[in-house]
Amino acid sequence: MVRRLRGRLLPLCIIPLWDPARAAEEVRRNAARGVRAVAFSEIPPYLGLPSIHDPDRHWDPLFAACDETGTVICMHIGSGSKMPSTSEDAPPAVGSTLTSVNTVMSLVDWLLSGAFVRFPRLRIAYSEGQIGWIPYFLERADHVWETNRGWGGVADSVPEPPSTYYYDHVFGCFFSDAFGLRNLADVGVDNVTFESDYPHSDSNWPHTREVAEKMTEHLDAVTVEKIMRGNAIRMLDLPEELG
Repeated sequence: MVRRLRGRLLPLCIIPLWDPARAAEEVRRNAARGVRAVAFSEIPPYLGLPSIHDPDRHWDPLFAACDETGTVICMHIGSGSKMPSTSEDAPPAVGSTLTSVNTVMSLVDWLLSGAFVRFPRLRIAYSEGQIGWIPYFLERADHVWETNRGWGGVADSVPEPPSTYYYDHVFGCFFSDAFGLRNLADVGVDNVTFESDYPHSDSNWPHTREVAEKMTEHLDAVTVEKIMRGNAIRMLDLPEELG
């Protein structure tokens, strides 16, 4: 399927989240057809589903299938069907400013869940979450792990500092984050990809190329190639010629 699409359109599959075993079957079935990614909820409890901390490891069949097939778990802002805000009467601009908050919570969930320990090939990606906030929360998670893990419930499940797992397993996507690009050394030059956010009002379209060039003008060519092309190819394990 991927080769027939010639790299222009790559399918992102929707799976039956109400049944992890069936979701795992769909992952394997579609991986055999060339599908490289599936959609998941950033915060499943918002949908009335178990969290990724579930003691019975509710989601492990799905995670195992993604680990086995190299299928990326993708999460879009609001994919828990709940967007952040401060009150019912707060203007929409408040929620729009806070769109990354759910992504923050989701990333912390994943880093402290032990999932990356159990499934060492598992990869996740966040759409529209931006990237500038990442270094602080990696630092904070590492601090909590170092000082509080004895009573914090992660001593057995997370044997290494949480940031260790971020750099090997997580990709962040951005469409407007000059601050994040100025701090790539901490965000991770191999962990970010550029997007256009078309057709939302937040989008950099129809000036996507100009926006991308302006935000990356201080970066070297190798870094720009990674952000604009190479990291996505590596994330999805695509043939180089499809990029």
